Amino acid sequence: MASAVEQMAKNMNWGAVSKATELKQRILFVIFALIIYRIGTYIPIPGVDPQVWGEVFDQQGGGILDMFNMFSGGALSRMTIFALNIMPYISASIIMQLGSAMIPQLEAIKKEGELGRIKINQYTRYLTVILATVQAYGLAIGLQATQGASGGAVINPGPFFVMSTIITIVGGTIFLMWLGEQITQRGIGNGISLIIFAGIVAELPRAIVGTLELGRQGQFNLLEIAALFLLVTAAIVFIVFMERAQRRVPVQYPRRQVGNAMAAAQQSHLPLKINTAGVIPPIFASSLLLLPLTIVGFSGAEGGDFTAAISRYLAHGQPLYMILYGGLIAFFCFFYTAIVFNPKENADMLKKHGGFVPGIRPGEQTASYIDFVLTRITTVGAAYLVIVCLLPEFLISQYSIPFYLGGTSLLIVVTVTMDTVAQVHSHLIAHQYEGLMKKTKLRGVSPRGQR
Repeated sequence: MASAVEQMAKNMNWGAVSKATELKQRILFVIFALIIYRIGTYIPIPGVDPQVWGEVFDQQGGGILDMFNMFSGGALSRMTIFALNIMPYISASIIMQLGSAMIPQLEAIKKEGELGRIKINQYTRYLTVILATVQAYGLAIGLQATQGASGGAVINPGPFFVMSTIITIVGGTIFLMWLGEQITQRGIGNGISLIIFAGIVAELPRAIVGTLELGRQGQFNLLEIAALFLLVTAAIVFIVFMERAQRRVPVQYPRRQVGNAMAAAQQSHLPLKINTAGVIPPIFASSLLLLPLTIVGFSGAEGGDFTAAISRYLAHGQPLYMILYGGLIAFFCFFYTAIVFNPKENADMLKKHGGFVPGIRPGEQTASYIDFVLTRITTVGAAYLVIVCLLPEFLISQYSIPFYLGGTSLLIVVTVTMDTVAQVHSHLIAHQYEGLMKKTKLRGVSPRGQR
């Protein structure tokens, strides 16, 4: 995609990949599953007039619909069976993750180990069905009320359309949830992330063509288009650097008795990522800010001081929108980091295994020190997310750059690519290790290394 990501791909040993049969099968399974997903994004919902819906969607462009359409790989703009994509499952996962940290009953289940993880996953699936049903019902009702220049978006509105739409959309979401789990188990990388990644990447060529078309129409000259793609490349390099950046807190383990032997003292570190929250803060911030504009747009309300104020001050590129967007990104960055990383639990784990941070007493002081370090690096991570998300937002609002070149989409594409490449490397290392062990057994190497 860009030099930084391409370099990571070049570093992989593709010859070793071709020799690893299991790895080839996993990669082929991922490709097959993503092809099935892309086919589903073109299967329309029965009863919807695609021409009318296309007109309405173009009129409502720039709101939360564009963001959801980006995550769905264009399925929402075509109103297909995958219109909601995997977003209900992501929302359910976030709710369960937050609930596991705030509700004592869920926290107790989470601490049960593998059995607790299975229960949490099952609750997440149930919540996904509930959220998908509510969202599908709202979408069906909204479609029935949608009117375009050439008529209504629904050919035959009524209870049958509402029921069939709910069943179709919920079924599509459940299928994608199952498909994502299958990719995670039988493929490479996180299945849910790869589905979103595939949707964004599939629409990137259209976004690039749209940008070039703007240049042909005279909105951009050749130098400005070159500067834009150079800026996108620089943003990708910056994202790769920041996503790999971490603060390593030194940890020491003293000499200790292990059975009849004395284990030597060890030095290690506790890695703290600069951006622990990932892409969650921009997604949450965009949803909260763009939801009022979308409600106003679909309601068709015109006039009125309150409606006019919302449309004017929360529009793309407005100073208030930029300030609120950046502030919400920073807030959710700290909030989500506090949810997913508990300094006290990590300090207790170090103390349990005899580890300590040099110069810091185990226990409460270690927890306070880790929290202090985490707060400082999260400040840097929040600033990084604000810069990456606001700069493309400014370009989108001022120069009509396609939404797919925004900061959130670049974050998802780069982070998923990095994670997938890292997992491929892990499988290659495991394959080479297994091959070395088999050769060792075949040669009959003795404990002293002699045949």
